[in-house]
Amino acid sequence: LKSRPLQKATSQFEEALACVARPTSTAMVIKTELCHFTEYRIYPGRGQRFIAKDGKVSFFITSKVDSLFHQRIKAVKLRWTQAWRRMNKKGKVDESAKKRTRKAAKFQKAIVGMSLDDIKKKKAMKPELRVQAKEAAAKEAKARSSKVKAAPKAKSGAAAPKSKADKAGQKPAGGKKAAGGGGKNEALKSKR
Repeated sequence: LKSRPLQKATSQFEEALACVARPTSTAMVIKTELCHFTEYRIYPGRGQRFIAKDGKVSFFITSKVDSLFHQRIKAVKLRWTQAWRRMNKKGKVDESAKKRTRKAAKFQKAIVGMSLDDIKKKKAMKPELRVQAKEAAAKEAKARSSKVKAAPKAKSGAAAPKSKADKAGQKPAGGKKAAGGGGKNEALKSKR
């Protein structure tokens, strides 16, 4: 008999704890106003209100801001104001407003001497096979170049080149030196 009331009491205690432990979703809301000049938030008990002759109400965060406003200094020219930050694109910028740069889509074209299928086959080949094919091509190119070099040597043996003495005996056309710029000294010699 005693256990039943005890169970009832513990369940009530648990319910009370659950209510206390639950976070409250209501937050305190403080009414703030915006400074007419800086656009900073002004909390209650702060700032100065100025009412112009035409009835326009301006609310300033500090006396400094009030003074700047009455000196007719533009907020856009002061770096610490929100107006300057907006003008110079600082701080938060809407993601949608930013220009999106499009990446160029990659696609393959056939190259001169190779079709697109050949290129795809080469890419699909294993690296080892590609290296072997490259080496074979290099050997083939060497063999071809050595054949080309050997052919001119055989021809050059029949026609003997002129000796240095023969070449030295010849004068270049025009009676002037073959190379050389003439320069300042030569121009002076010709005047004398």
